[in-house]
Amino acid sequence: MAVSVFKILGFFVGFFLIVGLVSSAKFDELFQPSWALDHFAYEGELLRLKLDNYSGAGFQSKSKYMFGKVTVQIKLVEGDSAGTVTAFYMSSEEQRLNLWFDPTKDFHSYSLLWNQRQVVFLVDETPIRLHTNMENKGIPFPKDQAMGVYSSIWNADDWATQGGRVKTEWSHAPFVASYKGFEIDACECPVSVAAADNAKKCSSSGEKRFWWDEPASSELNTHQSHQLLWVKANHMVYDYCSDAARFPATPPECLHHSHRH
Repeated sequence: MAVSVFKILGFFVGFFLIVGLVSSAKFDELFQPSWALDHFAYEGELLRLKLDNYSGAGFQSKSKYMFGKVTVQIKLVEGDSAGTVTAFYMSSEEQRLNLWFDPTKDFHSYSLLWNQRQVVFLVDETPIRLHTNMENKGIPFPKDQAMGVYSSIWNADDWATQGGRVKTEWSHAPFVASYKGFEIDACECPVSVAAADNAKKCSSSGEKRFWWDEPASSELNTHQSHQLLWVKANHMVYDYCSDAARFPATPPECLHHSHRH
């Protein structure tokens, strides 16, 4: 059963980040609540975020990072969750997908791989979005600024469901999204260090080699490229690049990436 992911998951196309060595950590080792602490529930290594008609909830990483990979396992809101969004993001332009499985029935892995060549969004290791570095064409790319990881659950019934025509059914609240398996492998960037120095620290040079700078991570392989094309052809239901009403002038990155999104 394909579940319309934009009703429950805002996998926003953003540029998130990651920590200095491979780790699978408890939530509070890497993250902290951003708002609505009373809407957090901890059950061992499981975290649940609650949305009701009073508030949603959100969290963010304690540190900022540059280059690497972050993965979180998420089980989305079950039942009639139209109007709710569970977001795992940094910053973004929007695409919406119907996933090829029901993301409310079990945990699935949502990941971001980021290096100086590309940003790849993956679901269960299948790429669903690619943003390549095209600075040579004047397209900004996040290779000089450390950033944080964010997630939240919130009400978006003013736009998320058929342009706001379907409203959240609050009699089904609370809506609960569950998280576990916070895996991070990246370069942690102290706030006190200048951006240029962080970029240098997190890039390979001489005998210092990072896995995210290796050729295997610099571009999708043939199988991954085919997977991405399959996702776009069969599961994408909205792409901001095609939304002339919101963007009368085609965003420049769309002109150069339209064949790869």
